[in-house]
Amino acid sequence: MAAAAMTFQPRMNNDIRGFSVIGDLHRRSWNGIVADVWSVDCAPSAGGRYISADPRLFVMLEARGGRNCNIRISPKDIGTVQDYSRQAISYVPAEMELWAEALDIEFARHLDVHFNVDHLGARLQQDLDARRLSTPRLMFSDPRLLGLAHLIAAECANPQPLHDLYGDGLAVALFIDLMQLAPPPPRRRGGLAGWQLRRATGHIEEHCLRNIRLGELAALAGLSPSHFSHAFKASTGMAPHQWQMQARIERAKTMLMKADLPLTGIAAETGFSDQAHFTRVFRKTVGTTPANWKKSRTD
Repeated sequence: MAAAAMTFQPRMNNDIRGFSVIGDLHRRSWNGIVADVWSVDCAPSAGGRYISADPRLFVMLEARGGRNCNIRISPKDIGTVQDYSRQAISYVPAEMELWAEALDIEFARHLDVHFNVDHLGARLQQDLDARRLSTPRLMFSDPRLLGLAHLIAAECANPQPLHDLYGDGLAVALFIDLMQLAPPPPRRRGGLAGWQLRRATGHIEEHCLRNIRLGELAALAGLSPSHFSHAFKASTGMAPHQWQMQARIERAKTMLMKADLPLTGIAAETGFSDQAHFTRVFRKTVGTTPANWKKSRTD
């Protein structure tokens, strides 16, 4: 399957001044990654405000004139003047406001790489580190990242692009290196990977009051329904339907403790067909009836 099967549109909100774009934008889209190469002339103290809905990596590839930039996360901050030739890379988390000023640069060519983290997490079969994703790294140097960035930029500008897997591989390698992702732990034999199990159980717990089809759970894990069903039981010791019934019982326990509701009402609210069905499942799961369970907690 071609690596360009899934693309997304980066959402940027900029308020900038003093830049004049030279030539055409060079853009390539891969599986959950978009890379842009811009060339701009810069007026004195050109700059402005940038904010993106997705995390992105900014890499200064080339500049003429001076070499000084001022990067800050608030218009009121003094910021720090940096030398782009030694500190050319900035990682900017999603929704983080960034103010930048090219103090004495006359021309710049730079690379922006935008990441769809939900899709990349699914591709890499890992839950990405939320702390690392939300931590900015402004104006730093990393020879390996810089090397990958130059290769990606060259492929973006290539008038005869190579196979999509080439650019996709470079871009994914850039993301893995940036996030310092280790290999996923070995999968439990016959069971689900950790990310698959978390997705499935989270979905069940969120939607436990309605009928959840086996197919929708399997799709979350990228498996066939039969494979998912066997792997889920191998990981949890119970079938997906049993897990859902257990989640409903936990909701019912909360309702039993919080309000003086009739059992018929609780049964209806938690997705059971009637009070008898609710009581039967509750007794099987908890070992006693709802009324006795409540009494033992309130006496």
